[in-house]
Amino acid sequence: MARKTRLFLSAFFNGRPYFSAACLPAENRPLRFSASSGTFLFWLTFSAARAAVAGMFLLGPSLSAAHAEGPAYRTHLPGVGPEDPRQRVDTTQMPWSAIGRVQTELGSRCTGFLISPVLVETAAHCLWLSPTARFIRPTSVHFLRAYSGDHYIAHARVVRVMIPPGYTTAEEARTAGLDHATLVLDHPVAKPDDVFHVTAGPADIAPGTPIMLGGYEQNQPDIITADLACHITGLSQDLGGHTLFTHDCAGTHGSSGAPVLTQTQGGWQVLGVQVQASTQQAGGRAVPLLNSPSAQQ
Repeated sequence: MARKTRLFLSAFFNGRPYFSAACLPAENRPLRFSASSGTFLFWLTFSAARAAVAGMFLLGPSLSAAHAEGPAYRTHLPGVGPEDPRQRVDTTQMPWSAIGRVQTELGSRCTGFLISPVLVETAAHCLWLSPTARFIRPTSVHFLRAYSGDHYIAHARVVRVMIPPGYTTAEEARTAGLDHATLVLDHPVAKPDDVFHVTAGPADIAPGTPIMLGGYEQNQPDIITADLACHITGLSQDLGGHTLFTHDCAGTHGSSGAPVLTQTQGGWQVLGVQVQASTQQAGGRAVPLLNSPSAQQ
């Protein structure tokens, strides 16, 4: 039997241990993390600047600990609403097999999706470390393709991160439309036919368009749950003039970085990257992902 090697990680603040993690790499097992203090986790999750848009806030990375944020939060999850339409999906089949969990060696988790065999798209704010006021080191980020419970299709480490110039969580209200990141993996994790091809144009981002949203969310972080019947509800801009679109899909913490999908005659099309959630009802905002880079400015 192959010998297993366990790696322990720790983080400190003001000389006190706030987080410890145990990591067990293996061919078909996920990276496991455990928290020793909820204080650091709360900070890591919720210290990003809230968007200056009524009823919207950053979803932030999902973590294993549950958090409370007032009576409304305890009534229902942000971005989900009082009725929860999300359901488990089959990660062995497209489009869900092209989605994976983005997780760091500090234990934070978001969703990401493949746009090439070696490129993953996610939300930029998922990579921000509030305690250090900087983005996390790329090699501390991992991608687990089609992660589901105790297995996944492929695992890769990130070697490079590309974030649009000007994006900062300190000015989320001005730069929310730039809140996406491209992760370069250390090796291919899919065949070219098993990824999303970015083909959408501005005309595809229209109110009323039927869409789907699925990711690794706070209350079920080890499987993909998805809202399969929702719609684009409108277009908006951040204070810097960058375009976003609003939708009525249910999605909460951990769904940051998930693809907003639609089905066309040519197959699955990704329209955007989930970045924000409504505080009182199902819905949120997404950054358009278009085939013309200039159209995303």
